[in-house]
Amino acid sequence: MRIFGISLSVIIAVFFAVHAVRTQQNMYWMLILFLFPGLGSLVYFFVIYLPTLRQSRGARATSKAISQFVDPNRAVREARMDFDSAPTVAHRMRLAAALLEAGDAAEALTHYQAAVSGPFASDPALLEGLAHAQFANGDAASARDTLEKLFAVRAIAREEPAPALLYAQAQAATGAPGTRAAFEVALANASDAAPRCLYADWLTTQPGDADRQRARELYAEIVHDARHWPRHAREHNRKWLQRAQAALG
Repeated sequence: MRIFGISLSVIIAVFFAVHAVRTQQNMYWMLILFLFPGLGSLVYFFVIYLPTLRQSRGARATSKAISQFVDPNRAVREARMDFDSAPTVAHRMRLAAALLEAGDAAEALTHYQAAVSGPFASDPALLEGLAHAQFANGDAASARDTLEKLFAVRAIAREEPAPALLYAQAQAATGAPGTRAAFEVALANASDAAPRCLYADWLTTQPGDADRQRARELYAEIVHDARHWPRHAREHNRKWLQRAQAALG
């Protein structure tokens, strides 16, 4: 048992040593890990490994999911308290964003509309939030118009993943002639599988065989790429993967 305990300590020390090399930690950690395998590994875990783990994208997503499960209204509650104590535009925007994230698009829209009627009417973050709230409330035409204001104020926003995709969705919902071009822009600047899936969904509604073939190719790309996604990416894109698999099936 004593030998087993020593071996386990060495294995753990080697694991943390590999982590130290990959993350380019100071080399004195190697000495600590191998001179004091048990204690050194314990110190490394709390000082280096655990903070690094918490900062990873997957860990942040997991932490957020747990927080929402345990206290789903926390973000809205805290944002509302801040707004009630100091009704600034920044606090109103934070409350509106929290409401939108929580699924209360109607109240979120009222706050965004109140904020955009003031001196911050051209604020890019405010315009983008307003567009999301308008679209979530079923007003695609207003969302499209708001995004066009955003693009006039901040041209680079046209090539950013979230506003580019929302614009394509608004174009599709209103039957605008620029829908195809908008989806191509969203596809070129995609950060996840959503643009491919939504573009494919739209292509399947078009009359041409070439569009339906292109849609199948996009669905197939999602299914193929999913084999190589890390866990956090798979969780993030679960809905789009399932939709693509259903479309191909």
